[in-house]
Amino acid sequence: MQRSRFAFGPFVLDPDAGTLLRNDEPVAVGYRGLKLLAALVERPGDILGKTELMDAAWPGTAVEEGNLTVQIAQLRKLLGPAAGDGEWISTVPRVGYRFTGTVEELGGTKRKTLPLPDKPSIAVLPFVNVSNDPEQESFADGLTEDLITDLSRIPGLFVIARNSAFAYKGRATDVRTIAEDLGVRYLLEGSARRAAGRVRINAQLVDAASGEHLWAERFDRSLDDIFAVQDEVTGKIVDALLGRLQTRPPPRNRPRSLEAYDLCVRARKLMDDSPQSAREAHLLLTRAVSLDPDYAEAYRWLAMNHWMGWVHSGGPTEAARSVALELARKAVAIDPNDAGCRWVLAYLLAYERSFAEADAEFVKAIQLDPNEADTWAALSDIAILSGRVEEGLDHIRKAFRLNPFPAAWYYLTLGQAQYAAGDYEAAVKTLRRDETYRTSSRRFLAASLAQLGRLEEAQAEVELFLVGNPQFTTRHWAATEPFRDTATLEHFVDGYRKAGLPA
Repeated sequence: MQRSRFAFGPFVLDPDAGTLLRNDEPVAVGYRGLKLLAALVERPGDILGKTELMDAAWPGTAVEEGNLTVQIAQLRKLLGPAAGDGEWISTVPRVGYRFTGTVEELGGTKRKTLPLPDKPSIAVLPFVNVSNDPEQESFADGLTEDLITDLSRIPGLFVIARNSAFAYKGRATDVRTIAEDLGVRYLLEGSARRAAGRVRINAQLVDAASGEHLWAERFDRSLDDIFAVQDEVTGKIVDALLGRLQTRPPPRNRPRSLEAYDLCVRARKLMDDSPQSAREAHLLLTRAVSLDPDYAEAYRWLAMNHWMGWVHSGGPTEAARSVALELARKAVAIDPNDAGCRWVLAYLLAYERSFAEADAEFVKAIQLDPNEADTWAALSDIAILSGRVEEGLDHIRKAFRLNPFPAAWYYLTLGQAQYAAGDYEAAVKTLRRDETYRTSSRRFLAASLAQLGRLEEAQAEVELFLVGNPQFTTRHWAATEPFRDTATLEHFVDGYRKAGLPA
């Protein structure tokens, strides 16, 4: 997919990379400023209202108009005068602002075509909710996610992760284009309708290279049979791609309560979001566990919810850690064959410095499901902090291949790995991506900029980071991260010190 850049005067703006260059030298401009400049530059000559601009720079957030005024003033100072001592950005009194310069849209970089794996490769596209009830959207999403998980566990298949499949939800895109974007040959499409205690599912398997439909079927069953239908669909796909297998993975732990299942599906969508969303997810998952005390996946996500509260949301440290670990152990005890439960337990064990047990759990998770992208991403984080930098880079590359459009924390993990490898330019590019820029990854971005000698930019990022993390200290961070290698720890601390993060 093509990514546009914009040239005006001596400047080149790359909105996707989050960079502004003046005569090929980077300009230290903050995140909000970049968003405002991109909105203006993409529509030169147009008057953009103040509300529209504030929505561009502070999406979903109520801010005072004075914030916009301050950001525009900072942009004018950074850009300097235009030709003939004019202004790049003019004020339209009581209305908004207009970009007055001449803008040239440059050809961007085309996304690299991903090579096909050496095994049958498939992506399950989000099933369409064809009922008249928008509340059934979660049911269709849950069906999609479960099919991805079921196929992912099959030896001999390469299966794209949920995040990347759901990047196409609600988009009318040619199957060949999707397959090229994701680097797969086969796509599963379908629709679902749930009403009056019954479920109707249509599914079809497409060879994207030829456009041929390899298999299609309609299922009309009682809602109580939904998990049996999922198993049947999985079996049909495997037969079409691999033939009849002599052995199949052990059966998954299925919920006894459909209400608990729906709650867990809704909660999964909130796991990588704001602290407010995390609290909502906590309520949903707690309710799911109370409805179905033997539902492993609900315990798995509740464990991560507690842990994320400790790491990212300022929750109580010791209590959240111990509860998270207890919940993760319970999830594995209920379903020892679930790779997702295993990697979550492995990750939390590493943070408790139970390294031998953590390593064993990671190995088991990969044996159970080598297509579980989150396992590889989590393992990359732990490998980097252990000083195994090349191994960590290899793991995060595998995670991105299985999940080309991942959650924000993948980019944080990649940026951390690039910093550890001393590839600071690559780390800056990664950590300035919109997907991760507003997360705690700013600490790694500041360190990378500092190592490059771009101290003014580093200090600006530190200020922004501390707004959301006012209690942060390098000492506490170093003590709580599961480092196993002193040189790696000292490398990160050196970058933090140079950037000006609190000691």
